[in-house]
Amino acid sequence: MGNQNMDDFLILYIFGIAFMGMFLRCFGSVGVNWGTMATRQLPPNSVVKMLIENGFDKVKLFEADEVILNALIGTEIEVMLAIPNYMLEDFSSNPIIADSWVEANVSAYAYPHGVKIRYVAVGNEPFLRTYNGTYLQYILPALKNVQEAINKAGLGAKVKATIPFNADIYFSPESNQVPSAGDFRPEVRDLTLQIVQYLYSNDA
Repeated sequence: MGNQNMDDFLILYIFGIAFMGMFLRCFGSVGVNWGTMATRQLPPNSVVKMLIENGFDKVKLFEADEVILNALIGTEIEVMLAIPNYMLEDFSSNPIIADSWVEANVSAYAYPHGVKIRYVAVGNEPFLRTYNGTYLQYILPALKNVQEAINKAGLGAKVKATIPFNADIYFSPESNQVPSAGDFRPEVRDLTLQIVQYLYSNDA
């Protein structure tokens, strides 16, 4: 890398760090997604150290990973732990599977000075149009089974099950494309309202 390119890189880097510092001072909290689908993953302890040093205090894990969870023990980073879409059918039909998963991945870490697990994401944007309704019948039963498993584990007051939605759940009629006319997509509207009502009833 030439001197000019290096200078440009350093300027951008310093600007980025300064901007992030200003952002954190203004808004107080920022989080990141942490995926594991990579050919060369960084050591989890190094990633956690980097998150802390750069002021990140929230992270979403797309699946339960024992090594990553162990690296988060004792930190102040709040965690959203996700259940992959391919597991939704089993979770919806068998509460025992939900109980076992919660015991292994939530109860085992959510103790004082352990991992600050705050949410369990049931699926990863399972309402996406590209899934063609594959997961719709499983989402609400899986959500209920997971939350009930969390409650049975005595963690319901501080750990909440939820469902991540993508923006494509929003629908605006062609005849009146303004925000005030917006609604949920017709094919998922009723189910979405049931989910929202359940989340509200559970104080999620």
